Amino acid sequence: MSARARRALRDNGIGIAFGLLFLAALALQAAAGFADFTEQRLADHLLPVSFGRYLTSSAFAVDVAENWQSEYLQFFLYVFATTWLVQRGSPESKPPGSPHRTSNEQERVAEHAEADSPVSARAGHPRRVVFSVSLGATMGLLFLGSWAAQFIAGRSAYNAQQLAQLQDPLSWSDYLMSPDFWNRTAQNWQSEFLAIGSMAVFAVFLRQRGSPESKAVGAPHDSQG
Repeated sequence: MSARARRALRDNGIGIAFGLLFLAALALQAAAGFADFTEQRLADHLLPVSFGRYLTSSAFAVDVAENWQSEYLQFFLYVFATTWLVQRGSPESKPPGSPHRTSNEQERVAEHAEADSPVSARAGHPRRVVFSVSLGATMGLLFLGSWAAQFIAGRSAYNAQQLAQLQDPLSWSDYLMSPDFWNRTAQNWQSEFLAIGSMAVFAVFLRQRGSPESKAVGAPHDSQG
């Protein structure tokens, strides 16, 4: 392996490692989900389907989408919530008393942009404003897109089950108000809210040496890190 390739792996280790873990976990979910789906069809006296057909089914799509939407909701809320809310002593938070809106000088934009600043930081007002909220906006759009995918796939999967049980399928509006949709949604949301709050509070009192998500081991509990 060349020095350039080794440097690229080193400099992008988090993205590469979690990308590979994501693919491995998705493959494991697909295999386990297919086995479970086949067992359910046999229990309902239905013919099993191929693995390829399962991967393109609404049953698999809704299981994937409902997890994606909750994860992107977590990051969307965290990006925006930490703009206005604080947690004293947490490295996940700004110090108490910090202004909600930072200055152009602090953000190194407009006339305060530096030579190596992104082009959009030096651009005119509309482009600079869009870039300044691009992280949160992207997370929000990914959340809405994956939540919509969960809704569409969830209705299809639910109606397939209804028809298999000789019951009437639900319309779009009926499924929107159904327990199935909100159970899938809420069970993911509550776990994300718990994870965000736990991380912010635990990081006040606990440490992880060498991690940027933690304060220095010897830092006081009430310091911001």
